[in-house]
This record gives sequence, structure tokens and C-alpha cells, in this order.
Amino acid sequence: APCCSPGLLHRVVDGVCGRESPRMADYGDTWTHVEWMVLLNSLSSLFRLAVGKNTPDKEVLASLADVGGGYGEVVLTVLRARREEIRQALVERTNNVSNSTLQDFDWQIKLALSSDKISSLQTPLLNLSLDMKENGALKPVSVEMNREELQTLISSMEAANKVNLQGHTYMHTYYDN
Repeated sequence: APCCSPGLLHRVVDGVCGRESPRMADYGDTWTHVEWMVLLNSLSSLFRLAVGKNTPDKEVLASLADVGGGYGEVVLTVLRARREEIRQALVERTNNVSNSTLQDFDWQIKLALSSDKISSLQTPLLNLSLDMKENGALKPVSVEMNREELQTLISSMEAANKVNLQGHTYMHTYYDN
């Protein structure tokens, strides 16, 4: 299946790294538009999560068991070849946000219900729009996440908040004594 061709997978990684994502027109009429978007989001999420969480190869293969046809190995080969590049892109993306301050945010939930080829997709996607202030200028940042990525974000924010609260407690204890 072309969904796991090395060429397409490398183009997906290009998109994850901030370059041009693959275009549906370059891959024939294999998918509907909804299926194409779900495919790109799923593959992008897989690469980001595998690198961000430093997922062992065995777990990556297990998450792709349903794909069949030995395509897990193809995904793993691309992941191994581009892991450092993806990691660097994730670090830069995080740094760009962390050097800014959040002014406002908005969110939307999209749900891909079905298509003419797949009767039940049921894939919720969160579109998070952030208005960041950087060097006095407002900069819009838009992030699309699936359920797993949203849970990772929430966990990270809870952990950061806990560290922040511990820091405040430490400072109060230090200055009060």
C-alpha cells in the first residue's frame, strides 16, 4: 500500500520538521480527502510521539501491528534514519513557544466520522490556536493534536505547574526563615 512507501513517509517527516508536507495529488486517487488528512495526522503523530517519548522500536512496531504487510519495519527504518532531525525540530518548536508569553488561546474539536471507503473513522482532532507575544509582537501559533498528543500536552503542563508550585514553596520557605 502506498500509505507506507518510504517516499511518502520521508515527506511526512519533512512536514513534521517544518518543511513541505506531502500533497495528496502526488499520490494518486488512493484516498478520499478525509482519509488523506487522517493518514497524515496519524503518521505525523506517530513520528512526533515516538521521538518525543523516546519510544522503543518494539513499541513502535506493536502500535503498527494492525497495518500488516510488514510496513512497521518500513516506518521504523524511516524513524531511525530521521530520529535526530525530528528531535531537533521538536526542540526548536518547543523553544519557539517557551521564549514567548501566552496572550490568548482558542480551540476547536474536529471529528472525522466516516468516508466512502471507511465506514467509521471516529478520529477526534483538537485545533489549538495560541496568540503568543514575542519581542513585543503578537504571533499566532496553530497546533493540531490527536487524543494521545493532547494527553501528553496536559501531562507536561501539569508537571510544569507542579515544578512551578514547588519552586514558589521553596522560595517562600527560604525567604520566610
